[in-house]
Amino acid sequence: MNLHLLPPPLPTRCSSIHITSPTLRRHFIFPPPFPTTTQAASTNTSGDISSPLASVHSSEDENDGESTPLQNRRYDFTPLLDYLSRSSIPDSDSDFSLSSPTSLDSTEFQLAELYRAVPAQYWHSLLKSLSSSPSSIKTAYAVVSWLQRHNLCFSYELLYSILIHALGKSEKLYEAFLLSQRQTLTPLTYNALIGACARNNDVEKALNLMSRMRQDGYPPDFVNYSLVVQSITKNNQGDSSVLVKLYEEIDDDKIELDSQLLNDIIVGFAKAGDADRAIWFLAMLQGNGLSPKIGTVLAVISALGNLGRAEEAEAVFEELKEGGLKPRTRAYNAVLKGYVKAGALSDAETIVSEMERSGILPDDHTYGLLIDAYANAGRWESARIVFKEMEANNVQPNSFVFSRMLASYRDQGSWEKSFQVLREMRNSGVQPDRHFYNVMIDTFGKNNCLDHAMDAFRKMKSEGIEPDNCTWNTLIDCYCKVGRHDIADELFEEMQESGYLPCITTYNIMLNSYGEQESWDEVRDLLGKMQNQGLLPNVVTYTTLIDIYGQSGRFKDAIDCLEVLKGGGLKPSPTMYNALINAYAQRGLSDQAVNAIRLMRADGLKPSILALNSLINAFGEDRRDAEAFAVLQYMKENDLKPDVVTYTTLMKALIRVEKYDKVPAVYEDMILSGCTPDGKARSMLRSALKYMKQMLKP
Repeated sequence: MNLHLLPPPLPTRCSSIHITSPTLRRHFIFPPPFPTTTQAASTNTSGDISSPLASVHSSEDENDGESTPLQNRRYDFTPLLDYLSRSSIPDSDSDFSLSSPTSLDSTEFQLAELYRAVPAQYWHSLLKSLSSSPSSIKTAYAVVSWLQRHNLCFSYELLYSILIHALGKSEKLYEAFLLSQRQTLTPLTYNALIGACARNNDVEKALNLMSRMRQDGYPPDFVNYSLVVQSITKNNQGDSSVLVKLYEEIDDDKIELDSQLLNDIIVGFAKAGDADRAIWFLAMLQGNGLSPKIGTVLAVISALGNLGRAEEAEAVFEELKEGGLKPRTRAYNAVLKGYVKAGALSDAETIVSEMERSGILPDDHTYGLLIDAYANAGRWESARIVFKEMEANNVQPNSFVFSRMLASYRDQGSWEKSFQVLREMRNSGVQPDRHFYNVMIDTFGKNNCLDHAMDAFRKMKSEGIEPDNCTWNTLIDCYCKVGRHDIADELFEEMQESGYLPCITTYNIMLNSYGEQESWDEVRDLLGKMQNQGLLPNVVTYTTLIDIYGQSGRFKDAIDCLEVLKGGGLKPSPTMYNALINAYAQRGLSDQAVNAIRLMRADGLKPSILALNSLINAFGEDRRDAEAFAVLQYMKENDLKPDVVTYTTLMKALIRVEKYDKVPAVYEDMILSGCTPDGKARSMLRSALKYMKQMLKP
């Protein structure tokens, strides 16, 4: 395995988080705006520069320049822009000479002399104006090159940072890096480059620049960190490990967290689904005497709601009200979602009632969630009543409401009702949107109706609705799960040919697909593409790699993945160890499975029921039934409740060593412990009784 393709993971450190209070370090990317404006440039085609040159003047009152206050002066840069437009304008990657010229034509000499007295801030203002439009970036670069050739402005690092910032906004990151090589990097140019990388979602380059910045003796500031956190939040949802590492660096750099950075960190953890850390940083923000933004609080409430932690979501919601802020519909919906997720229908109804009493009108999202709650509880008639109430209150049903109805049918396995929802939707005059089609494709995919899923995809495109990454990921994953890796691969290629960049989720799906096919060259190539795209592997990436290597018996590669992970200071997750232990178990490698459990405990992780069930299976496959029952005893002694899988796996271990007479006792123990036997458990019991009966025959 070429583990050099995997960038080192980011270490986590949360139990001992603390904030110091050093002197604040700041590097401004741009100075405060100047009170002057730049006169609009118009093209002079005559070639006569005498008149425009004379128009470089003081403001309208014709006073002498020495007596006119600086803030009232205006300068006409039209002659210079005309001259540069007639000259060959260099690109940012050209070999245009920046050294002082040895000879000048008369026009350039006149211009250089005329503009020599213009203060630096007016050049900055001109450059910002030119850089604001992609069409005039080349002209802006020509201005900087001309100034540097004639030594007319000495804040070149600021000029270059303005250009880099503009190139970043225009998604020309490569050109921004080329331009940065013309000057020794300073805090200003570093900040501009880091900002350009963050805005272009290349988090890895931004982090590398911050590391290089430290090596050059320039500590990053909170502006850098805010930009990177915002980029991670936008593009790396579902994995908080990068944010944890970033906070460790902030702590090491002794950066004083301001309100903006703290709000960004909280939102980042909330959107990554790490509600505990989001709440921790929210408490820190409030403890520092700062007030969270309303959007920050809503993100925390939504994170708790998405996890089904409705009571905590409501507690944060109540704190919001106590702080004097009047919750709006969005806040109520976030709490409502928590109760819907938790299956607490009565609490969901109470929230909607309180909302109405407070004079907050439910919107389409509110009704959609309530319909979802009733549908999940099997109260279809109540769901239809809510639908009618929605119409009566002049809230037009939209695609979201119908998508919630569709999702409810999907979760209950009633995929055939999708067509009924679609008919009702069209009868209501509502057109399906991308989200609805994504849910429909997922519904068909989860029920192995791949033809219907592909038909929905084609129908979506025929209606002019462009798929997004979620659409492609859902469709690709559908085919991977049924083993149609050839079609999944075709869709992956089509996705890229259509102009969609794969996200980390896409890569994880394809890594699993290639791993199941044992296509290790493709796995290596895919990791390289990920790195080139600036995407950092997340916890799911490492878990997928450990799983595919383990399932194929490439245990050294799986262990190497864990070492790469730990080498960067990041703790492996329980899911990673579960995947490794399960892989050992399936091959009957019980000693290795035991060693993995030891490593898990050494990393401060408590083995889960899933891991211990896999260990029981390993002992069973290795015909070591005594050790398998020792694991059961360990569970009971450590307050871990065995589940139906535990007992079923123990019965399978007994059957493997032909101890059929002991199986009924395990089955009885399972019932007494409160576990309800499933079909597989009953099948194990029948098999044991059948063998016992055969053994009793003379």
